[in-house]
Amino acid sequence: MSLKLTQYEPYDFANRRHIGPSPSEMAAMLETLGLPSVDALIEETIPSAIRRSKPLAFGPALSERDALHHMRQVAGKNHVLTSLIGQGYYGTTTPPVILRNILENPAWYTAYTPYQPEISQGRLEALLNFQTMISDLTGLDIANASLLDEATAAAEAMTMAKRGAKSKATAFFVDENCHPQTIAVIQTRAQPLDIKVIVGDPDDMVSENVFGAIFQYPGTYGHVRDLTGVIQELHKASAIAVVAADPLALTLLKAPGEMGADIAVGSTQRFGVPIGYGGPHAAYMACRQEFVRAMPGRIIGVSIDARGNRAYRLTLQTREQHIRREKANSNVCTAQALLAVMAAMYAIFHGPEGLQAIAQSIHRKTVRLAKGLEELGFKVSPEAFFDTITVEVGAMQGVILNAAVANNVNLRKISTDRVGISLDELTRPETIEAVWRAFGGNMKDDSTKIREYRLPEALMRESNYLMHPIFHMNRAEAEMTRYMRRLADRDLALDRAMIPLGSCTMKLNATVEMIPVTWPEFANLHPFAPLDQAQGYAEMIADLSNMLCDVTGYDAVSMQPNSGAQGEYAGLLAIRGYHLARGQGHRDVCLIPTSAHGTNPASAQMVGWRVVPVRSAENGDIDIEDFRAKAREHSANLAACMITYPSTHGVFEESVREVCDITHEHGGQVYIDGANMNAMVGLVAPGEIGGDVSHLNLHKTFCIPHGGGGPGMGPIGVKHHLIPHLPGHPETGGHAGPVSAAPYGSPSILTISWAYCLLMGGAGLTQASKIAILNANYIAKRLEGAYPILYTAPTGRVAHECIIDTRALKETSGVSVEDVAKRLMDCGFHAPTMSWPVPGTLMIEPTESEPKAELDRFITAMLAIRAEAQAIEDGAIDRDNNPLKNAPHTVEDLVGEWERPYSREQGCFPPGAFRVDKYWPPVNRVDNAFGDRNLVCTCPPMEDYAEAAE
Repeated sequence: MSLKLTQYEPYDFANRRHIGPSPSEMAAMLETLGLPSVDALIEETIPSAIRRSKPLAFGPALSERDALHHMRQVAGKNHVLTSLIGQGYYGTTTPPVILRNILENPAWYTAYTPYQPEISQGRLEALLNFQTMISDLTGLDIANASLLDEATAAAEAMTMAKRGAKSKATAFFVDENCHPQTIAVIQTRAQPLDIKVIVGDPDDMVSENVFGAIFQYPGTYGHVRDLTGVIQELHKASAIAVVAADPLALTLLKAPGEMGADIAVGSTQRFGVPIGYGGPHAAYMACRQEFVRAMPGRIIGVSIDARGNRAYRLTLQTREQHIRREKANSNVCTAQALLAVMAAMYAIFHGPEGLQAIAQSIHRKTVRLAKGLEELGFKVSPEAFFDTITVEVGAMQGVILNAAVANNVNLRKISTDRVGISLDELTRPETIEAVWRAFGGNMKDDSTKIREYRLPEALMRESNYLMHPIFHMNRAEAEMTRYMRRLADRDLALDRAMIPLGSCTMKLNATVEMIPVTWPEFANLHPFAPLDQAQGYAEMIADLSNMLCDVTGYDAVSMQPNSGAQGEYAGLLAIRGYHLARGQGHRDVCLIPTSAHGTNPASAQMVGWRVVPVRSAENGDIDIEDFRAKAREHSANLAACMITYPSTHGVFEESVREVCDITHEHGGQVYIDGANMNAMVGLVAPGEIGGDVSHLNLHKTFCIPHGGGGPGMGPIGVKHHLIPHLPGHPETGGHAGPVSAAPYGSPSILTISWAYCLLMGGAGLTQASKIAILNANYIAKRLEGAYPILYTAPTGRVAHECIIDTRALKETSGVSVEDVAKRLMDCGFHAPTMSWPVPGTLMIEPTESEPKAELDRFITAMLAIRAEAQAIEDGAIDRDNNPLKNAPHTVEDLVGEWERPYSREQGCFPPGAFRVDKYWPPVNRVDNAFGDRNLVCTCPPMEDYAEAAE
């Protein structure tokens, strides 16, 4: 008897991994739209005149096995030596319980920025722990919830000092002992703002000539000095003092706040976050209470919910760009939330005693190393140090550096006659012995013989830190695991449900794409290691850059910007550099539609430009006549226009080429914001429709996860004439200054986007864009009878997102857009983007990752919410006491008295909610006003926890 086999085609894993709807579901959705095919939908959605001229050409999709094999081969070209280069980057151990439960856990890495606090309580508490840790270590009143990296944090501190100082001086002093990359980024930031940067010895600083100054503590060459005197001199001159401090050193050394510092910045990389060839890592900023309203970034605060229970939220949110725009304190999309959470958990895991023990061990190792070098006849400086020493080697520098590499160690080259050495928690006796061998010695390291200290006695820390009970919890792995699990359970992330945020593209971050991030070859390489040790990174970055050039139609890509906001800034700097090089430096006007993302005007302000807003037409498009008139009016000074495509209103505007032509006609350059690139990949190339530069949110379109508000990557693509003006770096050269601390921003997470492109291939990426458009149009069609769809193309179609108008509900039923957002939490959904770009509306972006069942569940929830509003309009439900006004409902609402005119079941289990696996918001609606009136930005006393639990 013969076995008869049916021949099947191989399963299309590439598309089915990232593309949610099955072929049969797509057919059903197309039937709802009255269309025969997805291509027919694209014909009706994207004007033929702007579609790309040829398909993506970077090869077929790879299987998961083949992609991982290829990436392993490339990773193997990185040679990870023990790098003692320091300069702000150090070896560290990520406790496995944190590695597995935070960094590798989708409950943490797929979360969105906590703008909806009721469903973000876990990560908000974790970030509050981070703020408390920083505030304690620095001795300052308030810390923010992280910044991008130490260098950009220092640049932010400079502009914050400019805003806050009473001095009328226009110069900023930079300690020559700051890390070179920090000095360079400060200089980049200062130049377009007409701030003079003075780099020199703090003893030579003339306080009356500066509005502020920054000092490195300990210095990049190892010096530890008391800054009290120079800070006092600054204060006499009404200037601001900034200290860039190593948080691990602060467990042993006097806090910056105790020396009088107004602001402290630094990096928490060595708190358990892998080096990753430069990132991502969480920078920090702390300041005195009086400067808090000038501090950039996000700040977590403590408030109460509708029941009076403690609840966390983002505080002082009026600083957001959507409100302040070109007057914003900073470009707020500058956080590294996931890495800040890791750093805070590292501090909880070790506690203050553990952190101090690590610091003491590192210092003792450095003392033993220094004594050995001195015995070999070398001059070691400084006399007092923490973990870094500088050795005078004269003409032997090259020989010693090469001998160190031969012993599997990288040392730092300083000038032509010195070598820098920085030790860390990974340093073993064998490492110290290898360094001695590189210097010609053959000694054995004996930790029992030398246990002395070379810290300055006057600067030894006497104040306590990390005294809150959270840093003294039982650190058994069981308790740590449960604590992290409890926090994760308070959040709603992509691993639970769709997050349909317009312009934010919360799409699948496939597991296979995340795996290489923690491979040692990618995770453990120092950003300033010799280039011949980083050939794997070079190949990966070049390959990904070529793919992104193909996607965008641009000629070159810079990977340096480590957020979308940073990409905007870098792109505008490139345009500014281009104008300067052509003798057109007076061009300083930037045309920006009023509907633009708030980061656009904030970025323009950061490069010293004047923002001129352009009106939107009735249909949401750019008002072409107003644009033409503004371009003509400012023709002599027009630097650029910034537009988003598809538009912020979710439509492919047919006039985009005309906008670009008008801008070029008047001597300007066109910046096309890449926020909505998820609708364009394989379909429209910004470089082909008139764009000169765009940034790409790799943490959106190309699958790097948001991590609760960072990490991100925002590389920029440019046309050929802007290539000379891309960001350079003191370690790698280049004509322009750097915008980030490391040459390639946060390169370890570039592996995610690279894997995504390899796994999808050109056809898969194009299909992803098509299905993103299909899913959005399906939702719009299903909801159009219940809610007005605010903007559509002439064909009635939307792009990858749609805006539904809820303003009429406010008039007829008293239901606000916020009520709708909070009610969606009861249904187990994160709300869409609320009140932007149009107040009182919801902007929905389902992405291509969501299957039809999840789309239908969301549609069911939205239709049920409209029905509840209708019941209020009909008088069947009380206008002020109803499920919408009382949302979200918690488990606590199931017990005790119930005096509401609707049932518990109606309140807690609305249509769309799961009954078995229901997500329960941990708090009721948060009182934002209370939190701003009662500013608390560090962990509350433990008795508050006890009261909340009663």
